[in-house]
Amino acid sequence: MSGELEIIEAPEKVLSENFVRDVFYIVINCGKMLLESGAETYRIEDTMMRIASSYGIENAQVFATPTVIIFSLNDYALTQTLRIEERANNLEKVVAVNELSRRISAGMPLDQALRRMEAIHDSRFFPFWLTILSGGIIGMMFLLLFDGVVADLPAAFVGGAGGVFIMEGILRYTKVKFFTEFFASLYIALTAIIFVDTGFGTMLDTIIIASVMPLVPGVLITNAIREMIRGHLMAGIMKGTEAALTAIAIGAGVGLVFLMI
Repeated sequence: MSGELEIIEAPEKVLSENFVRDVFYIVINCGKMLLESGAETYRIEDTMMRIASSYGIENAQVFATPTVIIFSLNDYALTQTLRIEERANNLEKVVAVNELSRRISAGMPLDQALRRMEAIHDSRFFPFWLTILSGGIIGMMFLLLFDGVVADLPAAFVGGAGGVFIMEGILRYTKVKFFTEFFASLYIALTAIIFVDTGFGTMLDTIIIASVMPLVPGVLITNAIREMIRGHLMAGIMKGTEAALTAIAIGAGVGLVFLMI
């Protein structure tokens, strides 16, 4: 059964051009920040639609994929296509944008929403040193989770922190994530072998597995499954493929070290 025909009619309340463009500015940039921070596409589309509707703009359309956002305000002949080239997992920024959308739905004035959106964009939630430190701590925690010995904690810390440092460092010069994850896992495997050979480590396999956990695309895999469940098949397949390539890069980096020794 086909759906109903689209009815093209003028909006009941014509808003000023400046007001509409400010709303468009908020909506498109909130969607951009969500997509760059690793949010699901259905969350992005829902958030953008809710913000537009909260300011009295109906008949808005949005289409989001992991790399592109297309947003249109049909009644006002405004359309923009936005290509996203840099993506990361920044759940804190996702929470901040979602909180902003809830405050807008509750009646937040447009000028306050503009200032808050720009403040979120300019915020640096995770400094570089904290990202590296977190990688080392994650490596140590997973070592204990996998029944490792306390003596291997320094090896897991050095491997996890160094792997994140290499990955983030290479990303500053190239956007090909496969190579960043490959060289990071290569470093982790070499570090684990050096620690074991010099007597500062004991369980080689556990050290490597724990140290590569900061590189594992756990959020990406979860989002891919959620996208598929929600019916966003293209986004789910794309994210699932990206997660598979990351797993291959990690395995290739570790495997190459074992082939060389």
